[in-house]
Amino acid sequence: MHDGLVVYPTDTLYGLGADALSDEAILKVFEAKGREYHKPISIAVSDPDMIGAVAYVDEMAEQFIEEFLPGPVTLILPARNILSTRLTAGTKKIGIRYPNHEVALELISRYDTPITATSANLSGGPDPVTIDLCNVPYDCAVNVGPLSGTPSTVVDLEFREIIRVGADIESVASFLAKWS
Repeated sequence: MHDGLVVYPTDTLYGLGADALSDEAILKVFEAKGREYHKPISIAVSDPDMIGAVAYVDEMAEQFIEEFLPGPVTLILPARNILSTRLTAGTKKIGIRYPNHEVALELISRYDTPITATSANLSGGPDPVTIDLCNVPYDCAVNVGPLSGTPSTVVDLEFREIIRVGADIESVASFLAKWS
């Protein structure tokens, strides 16, 4: 997959994956989606150690990870310098998915590096819940049939706020309330 693009299933939608540590691969993702460069791109990991390798994890984040991941949540955490500013769009933060899907976890684990975790559609297009809705260029795809279609809940753990309402929202809101 070196610098190539793969469409892969997650516990929510089909994602567009590329090596999250390669500027060339990241640029291909932006081009494929027609995404504006000032918008950050999330990454997917296969275990908590990989989260710690790319982001700063405090005590609250550790507890959040233990309680909710893997699962349909995107964490926003302070990014480590290992990540390209193209991914963070200069925010110094990174969105991280640790999906609860065997195929996604196997792909990331075998590649042994984080991959991009943006949806496999043109920016602003319909959510890719089936492979037919993955209307971006890619080098290979893993089709497992229809997916749930509920986007992940996006939560900024530094500011303890929900950025996007999605799956498992009640539990996430309850957790954040305990830390406020």
